[in-house]
Amino acid sequence: MKEIDNYQQFFEHQFDLKDAVIRGIDFHKVEINWTLYDVRDACFLECSFEPEDIPFLIQSGAFLFSAPADLPYQPFRKTLYRWDELTDIDQSGYTRDLQIYHHFSKSRFNAGIHEALFQRMHDHAIDSALAQLLNRDNNGSSELKCIAIMGGHSVMRNSPYYKKVALLSQKLAQHGYFVCSGGGPGIMEAANLGAYLGKWEEDAIHDSIEMMSKAPHFTSEGFTEYAVQVLKKYPSGTKNLAIPTWFYGHEPSNIFASYIAKYFSNSLREDTLLAIALHGIIFAPGSAGTTQEIFMDAAQNHYGTFNFFSPMIFLGKKHYESDTMIYPILKKLAWGKEYADLMFASDEIDEIVQFILAHPPIQK
Repeated sequence: MKEIDNYQQFFEHQFDLKDAVIRGIDFHKVEINWTLYDVRDACFLECSFEPEDIPFLIQSGAFLFSAPADLPYQPFRKTLYRWDELTDIDQSGYTRDLQIYHHFSKSRFNAGIHEALFQRMHDHAIDSALAQLLNRDNNGSSELKCIAIMGGHSVMRNSPYYKKVALLSQKLAQHGYFVCSGGGPGIMEAANLGAYLGKWEEDAIHDSIEMMSKAPHFTSEGFTEYAVQVLKKYPSGTKNLAIPTWFYGHEPSNIFASYIAKYFSNSLREDTLLAIALHGIIFAPGSAGTTQEIFMDAAQNHYGTFNFFSPMIFLGKKHYESDTMIYPILKKLAWGKEYADLMFASDEIDEIVQFILAHPPIQK
């Protein structure tokens, strides 16, 4: 299928637009003789036209789709989100992130067909933008060595595990890994913070955490404002990724991610985050959500769902070996499987980094 997002791509197709998807182009700006174009079954998504061209295109077999003006999100967007886009405040007094969450909450359990379709189109657009960022090949691998860090969303900024995850993430970024998280607060924020500060020394982690600990929890006043101060003090950080969801939209998307792939569907978001982290997932202590992600990842590894077997690392030996018994249960489950030797539990940052370096993903 031909996907066209700009004028250059449009003119490269030399009048053949049959079955093409054309997205977000303003055709007011160029003179087009539409009678020369084959537009049968072409889909124009959020494009602008001269009024007299619209009936001709429809009669010629094209489909024109636009979102309602009052929809707070763009279902046909071309790119992933940026933190400043989501935290932008308009005359309503709410950030765009909160506006979308409030809109979503009105019908989250029973969306009408129009709203459901727009949400699915949006999530497909995020899928497409994420695929473009990762540039995955036909085997599912990427030039970016993606590694994800999971853990509790309610972990305080001044907690030991927050600092440990930030330091671990910083070292992984310094070794060339592309760090990903679930995009929320707590351990997720620590992961993106550490990766962002990959070009600085360890002191930058301690300094940043001290600055932000004045608002330790995501419900604390000034939570985002203190994080912005860190960005200003340490500009242009190392690239990293967050994949949050509006299903948990009462939690702010953390702002240390260079790219934010935010979904409406939590199931798509969870599966995507686990699937792209071919170079491993590190599980810090968490609750039910983290436990769910652990067993989802184990299922992907058990069956080689995405063509690779990937490391599973458990940060917190007491938590995972004795408090919850998750690690010994999974070791038993993995017995005789390819991913059995890719599992590791430790409390030491350097041990975890060395294990990851020594255990790349195994192709199925």
